[in-house]
Formats: sequence, C-alpha cells, structure tokens
Amino acid sequence: MTSTLTPQPVERTKPERPGAVARRRTRVLALPEARWAAAATALFLLALPLQLTGAPAWTWGPLYALSYVTGGWEPGWEGLKALKERTLDVDLLMVVAALGAASIGQVMDGALLIVIFATSGALEALATARTADSVRGLLDLAPATATRLSPDGGEQAVSVEELTVGDTVLVRPGERVGADGRVLDGASEVDQATITGEPLPVPKERGDEVFAGTLNGTGSLRIRVERDASDSVIARIVRMVQEASETKAPTQLFIEKVEQRYSLGMVAATLAVFLVPLAFGEQLTDALLRAMTFMIVASPCAVVLATMPPLLSAIANAGRHGVLVKSAVVMERLGQVDAVALDKTGTLTEGSPRVTDVRPLPGSGLDEGELLTLAAAAERPSEHPLARAVVDAARERGLDLPDAADFTSAPGVGVTAVVGGRTVAVGAPARLLDDAPGTAAELEESGRTAVLVVVDGAPAGLLGIADRLRPDAAATVASLATLTGTAPVLLTGDNPRAAAHLAAEAGIDDVRAGLLPQDKLAAVQEMERAGRKVLVVGDGVNDAPALAAAHTGIAMGRAGSDLALETADAVIVRDELAAVPATVALSRRARRLVVQNLVIAGVFIAGLVVWDLAGDLPLPLGVAGHEGSTVLVGLNGLRLLREGAWQRAAGGNG
Repeated sequence: MTSTLTPQPVERTKPERPGAVARRRTRVLALPEARWAAAATALFLLALPLQLTGAPAWTWGPLYALSYVTGGWEPGWEGLKALKERTLDVDLLMVVAALGAASIGQVMDGALLIVIFATSGALEALATARTADSVRGLLDLAPATATRLSPDGGEQAVSVEELTVGDTVLVRPGERVGADGRVLDGASEVDQATITGEPLPVPKERGDEVFAGTLNGTGSLRIRVERDASDSVIARIVRMVQEASETKAPTQLFIEKVEQRYSLGMVAATLAVFLVPLAFGEQLTDALLRAMTFMIVASPCAVVLATMPPLLSAIANAGRHGVLVKSAVVMERLGQVDAVALDKTGTLTEGSPRVTDVRPLPGSGLDEGELLTLAAAAERPSEHPLARAVVDAARERGLDLPDAADFTSAPGVGVTAVVGGRTVAVGAPARLLDDAPGTAAELEESGRTAVLVVVDGAPAGLLGIADRLRPDAAATVASLATLTGTAPVLLTGDNPRAAAHLAAEAGIDDVRAGLLPQDKLAAVQEMERAGRKVLVVGDGVNDAPALAAAHTGIAMGRAGSDLALETADAVIVRDELAAVPATVALSRRARRLVVQNLVIAGVFIAGLVVWDLAGDLPLPLGVAGHEGSTVLVGLNGLRLLREGAWQRAAGGNG
C-alpha cells in the first residue's frame, strides 16, 4: 500500500485577515480507503459481541462476510493487479490467509486480519493527502495579487502570475511581498522566518533582496521584480518538497524485505502438499485437510505480529510522552539513524527573543531597573518582536511602566517617545548614532542583538536580546552524539555569528549558517550520499525540503509550521527536545524485540511444518500452535508499552 505525493493544480483562496494563510485540509472520510476501512471495522465490531455471546451464526456470519468484502476487496484487487505484473503482493497473501482461516472456521481471526490491513491502508492514504494539502497550501504564503507601479506613478492591482522581471511593485505596511526582488526605495523590517527561519524581522532598505511570501513591517517598500512567480524561492520550496517526497526510496519493514520469496515459497509448498499425496493415491479430503493445515501453520500471521506489536507499542509509548510517530515504518527507521542535523530557531532554541543583558552606560545615572523601565515604556506601543521582548522583560521584573507620549516609529531605525518628561529613543545603535558604544559590538560578537537606549539625546544604556537556548538542548546534543556515534550538525538560516555562539553553548562544532531551504536540502543530500542515514529535526517551512529528503524527519510541534508538521515523519508535540534521543533509543529497542519475535515465530512455524509434513498434525493442534505462537510474539512486543521502557530509553539505556 504505497503512495506518493504528486503536485495537483489548486485554486488560491483569499486569507481571512492580512498576513493570514488559508489552510486546506482533506477530510478523513473524503478518502475512499478511509470509508472502506471504517465500514469494515464497524461490521467487525457489530459481529464480534454477537459471536462471543453465543448468538446464532446467521446473526454474525453475514456481518463478518461483509467485513471481509468491504475491507478486503481493495487490497485483494491491488494484489491481483500485482499478480498480473508477476509480483506476489503481501496484501493478496493476507487476503488469502484470511479466507483460508475462514474456510476452516477461524472466521473472526480472518476478519480481524482484514480490518488491520484496511485500517493501515487508510492511515497511509490520509497521511499522504494531508502532506499534499500542506504543500499546495504553501503557495498561499505568496499573495494572490500585487500592486504594480506604472512608469507614470499609477498603481494597478494585478495577479502575481502577471508580474515579469523588471516590474516595480509597491508593498504597503502589513502586506506580504508578492515577488522575489530588490528594494528600490523605502525602508522597513521584513519577517522572513518562512524562508530563512530567522526569529527576528530583518531591516530592508535600498539594494536589499526580499522574497515572495515574507511579511512586511511598518514601512512601505518599492521593489523591482527579479524572478518570475514560478521561480520564486517559495515556489522552489514547493517543488523541492514534492520531488523529495516522490524520489525518497520506498521503505519496507524488515519482514517485507523477504515477502516475495516467502509468499511464493508458501504458495508453492501448499500446492505441493496438496498435489503430491494425491499423486500417490491419498484421498482428496485428507490431502486437502493436510494442505489447509500446512497453509495455516506456515502462514505469516505470527511473522507479521512479530514485527508490528513491538513497533506499535513503541509508537503508543512515545505518544503518551508527547511524540507522534506517524507509522510503524517510521518507528523502525528512527532506530537506523547514524547522523543528526538540527535546525536552530524553534528547535535548539525557544524561537522567541528574550532580553539577556541590561547594561547602563557610565555617566547615565541609571541603574538596570530604571534603564529597562524607560526602554519598555517607550517600546510598549510598538508591535515589533524586539519591543515585545523588552516589555516582557520589564514585566517579568515587576516594573511599573509609565505612559508614553508622542510615540513615533521609524522602520529599520527604532522608536521615540516621551516618558516622564524625558525623550527616549530605542533602536539599532548604528542607526541612532554614528559612533555606537563599544559595548554594542561586544554584545553582537557574542551572538546577541544590541539595542541602544538614548535619553534626552545622550546614550544611556544597551540591551542585549537573543533567542534563548532550550534548557535541555546541550543534554540532547550529547545524547544524540552517543546514540549515533557522531556529533549533530547545525543547519540554520540565521547569521553565522549568532549561530556559532549558540552552537558553542549546545556543544555543536559543525555549524552551517546562512542557509536557504535549498542549501539545507543540499547539505542533507550530501550526508546521505556519503552513506549516512540522517535524522533532521526542524520546525519551519524552510526545513520542509530537508525533512522530506532525510532518512527520517522530526518536527517540533508547538510552533512548527503546517508544512513541517505534515512533511515530518514524527512530531514532538510538547516541544521537549530531550524526547528526540529517547524516541531513537526506544526505536532501537523495538528493533531488537522484532528480531527476538522473528526467531520465536520461525521456530514455531518450522516445528509445526515439519510435524505436518513428516507426521500427522491434527488440524486443531496446528491451529492452536499457530495461534499460540502468534499470542506469544504479540505479548513479547507489548512489553514496550510499559512506563519503564520509556524511562530506560530516556536514560540512554534503550
């Protein structure tokens, strides 16, 4: 039951509010796979209690039969089509095994097998559809229309697809940029986290490059278009995610790697067990019974259960601890990773700026509290992320903020207000003063954003603002290095200075900064070509191509973009970074239990088959032995449901 993400034409929908992005989402029951699986499950659940309570067979038999039909026709049909191509599909084998179980009276067991397979196919179809929704919805980051300026200064609203290289467009405050281009005139601050992942808006002025889909701040910009809409950075992200999803090698669980040989061997052996005795004169009924017993004891039910319960138990245990692993395939792959690439903003860090330093300048006559009070009072009317960080810092210290008067804001420069009769300016040191204090350079060298506070025309102090490292980041990096044998790599769109400073705090030596989405993708592909199985951990739109191309991708759930959450193979719902190595360790333990179960199942199957071929294995005893091995491997796999399994994994003893 495999599927791929394919591009589909979509209509743009108008966002409900400025800066908002409309979201497309496929409904579960809109998928035929989900409807058939739901019908099969409902019929099974209706039939089961009737059978268990001793009701007549005519009450529950037809319900089971309908469950077989609704849940099994599609995998059976796909299996027949594969058979036409001379490939024996495991889906067809499961349908045959279910029908074989029914033919000897094990109707409930066969129906349960059908329901499990139908539900698995529906979940895979839903995951694929939701990923396609997010990829197509990404196009809405770029607005549907733009304001094009004519040579005589006139304005015309046009579709972004009509823009050509060389056109000039006007981007007003609060609007999204309609095309990739370069600023001709104006100054503003642009939030381009969707492209680079940087947590703070970037000042833009004449000559600076801007990207389609990024959000303009408080200033107006005139921009010369430099790329067609089909070649914009945001459009390239869409294509990269689609291509990575389509070309990513299909993954198979361990047992599926031998499914063709096992399936063909089992079918051939069953026919031989039936036909050879007939050729030597055995009665038809006896030969059929022996062949049916052989098919039951040699069927892959126990082998399938040997694989699934440990992986599903690990998924359930991880889910209880805030980690959504999307499939058993993903849980298996997590245990194979031997290299890790981490995003910075929102992954290693909390993703929101915080005031880290409050430094009054000598001669200002202000202490830290007074400096922060003046700055926060002046910044309070502003909506800038740095302003919010300053105000939050003042509130955390319990400072009372006086009202500000005559508030003004200059895009890319800062704010000015009158606070308690004093004129306070807060902004970038280089923009407020020609000769910024040396402390500003010191703060910026340490990876912080320096903010200068000027009171009555004289520099009064500096604030250092930075995105704070998650408390468990350093321990997580160390755990991942121990699990994989190599230190994680940092891939970020942030500036090299801030990235290097934070990486040093987290214990990462390999830092690759200033990366656009295609650069992150290229870095992951380079590691994959070197033979590494790469785990990518990220949270933004700019991480999506790398998440799709990696061996396994994990997204941070609380602040993660829709596209990252849908593209990733697993989601850390609670944003607990330490859950990443714990999940990897749990996956490795699940893989060890799979091997144990395969040995147990193999021993039972071999013993029962030899007994049936060399002796006279009674059918009830064959069924009991087959079901007993199935129960045994199932219970062994369920060990990973216990709380202790997660605690050992989190402690590095997975």
